[in-house]
Amino acid sequence: MKVCRKPGAAADSLLDVDDGAGQGPGDAGYPLDLGDHEPPEVINIGRFCPDDHVIGAGDIVGLRHAVDGRNPDGDLGGFPYLGLNEDVRLHHAVLQGPRCLQPEWPRYPKAKSPPSGMSPSGMSPSGMECFVGPLGGVGHRVPTVPIGEGRITVADLGEFGLIAALAARMPQGPGTVIGIGDDAAVLAAPDSRVVATMDLLVEGRHFRRDWSGPVDIGGKAAARSLADIAAMGAAPTALIVGLAVPSDLPVVWAEDLATGLAQECARAGASVAGGDIAEAATIVLAVTALGDLAGAAPVTRAGARPGDLVAVAGSLGHSAAGLALLRAGLAEPASLVAVHRWPRPPYDAGPEAARLGATSMIDISDGLGQDLGHVAAASGAGIDIESARLEPDQALRAAAAALGGLDSLDWVLAGGEDHALAATFPPGTDLPERWVVIGQVDEGSGVRLDSRPSGRLSGWNHFR
Repeated sequence: MKVCRKPGAAADSLLDVDDGAGQGPGDAGYPLDLGDHEPPEVINIGRFCPDDHVIGAGDIVGLRHAVDGRNPDGDLGGFPYLGLNEDVRLHHAVLQGPRCLQPEWPRYPKAKSPPSGMSPSGMSPSGMECFVGPLGGVGHRVPTVPIGEGRITVADLGEFGLIAALAARMPQGPGTVIGIGDDAAVLAAPDSRVVATMDLLVEGRHFRRDWSGPVDIGGKAAARSLADIAAMGAAPTALIVGLAVPSDLPVVWAEDLATGLAQECARAGASVAGGDIAEAATIVLAVTALGDLAGAAPVTRAGARPGDLVAVAGSLGHSAAGLALLRAGLAEPASLVAVHRWPRPPYDAGPEAARLGATSMIDISDGLGQDLGHVAAASGAGIDIESARLEPDQALRAAAAALGGLDSLDWVLAGGEDHALAATFPPGTDLPERWVVIGQVDEGSGVRLDSRPSGRLSGWNHFR
């Protein structure tokens, strides 16, 4: 394996740098000290074999070794090209995908501008080479991946490298005693009871990569499970995420997915505490959410009583309308498409409802009518919804017009995946403004619209 040579040196020299640079053949155990001398030129890089003890933690290249200290992670971008994979990590730094580094011109007084054909950004006109100032010096060109193409795959990084990369995107929450990296997570449970739920997301069924980016998909995956915790009157605390991906998935896509998970967790006051990774033909996420009741009783589906008010917090029909727009190849109203890609449940409304004395609660994942049907069945009561209290907003009306004059109320009644919260409250409860009363619990059974059964109340069913 030929590592580098001084320009003009023999190609069969393992390491031949001007003696004044402080590095010579056989001195690979020490960082390169380029000083003011001619920098080395990478000419041939091959893949390391399992038995090649060429590089180890702290050897040759590490943070602030052979790179500009002002760019502490710049030396990591080229590791995949060295063939390092699986659980290789240096100085506990996560291996990053390739990047084009801005040249540090003041470091190299002999050249004040990039070589001919190279842009100041470091990208060649072809987009396939990068002028790497901090590592190789002026005139050093290495093959790289243009930012955004993500040709470094999870197979290149390996299982443990991927875990490390994802963990770096998901900070540990205050309730996590032991997080990612051990056999199991350890979480604080001050209430002595833990609320738990799990949701599956399957590519092609719950999301499409041509419709949603990885950050959105990660956010959506987290929101689906975290909303169930809020619907019990609890505060979300942690997620455990199982992730199966194809081996050719770009690493940057998986990292952005982790970013979306972490961002939605932060919005809910939770964090990702652990999980598992496997290979599969399509992307599948299994997301377990945990929550804390903080000493309160859980709010279930079974407590609604005749005379109770039925109220909703959060948007209704927006995700379904956004899905209809995407299916039609439309992008406006953009607010509806955004909700379908990444719903934003009102997490704090769940514990708030519990404090207000909610008798039952559910999150709207399969449609308002269908989910209230679960409450009615569990409570042994009927629910009557008033359509006049469910006036579609301007965005829904605009989407209905763009799609040929549909009735936007259908999205409100039967559209799912908004993850709003629906709850029942004792008569006379003084509700905050965000809780909108839409009906009442009665002595009947099932759910009715304006006191009559209606086919418009059916929602999502996986096997129908």
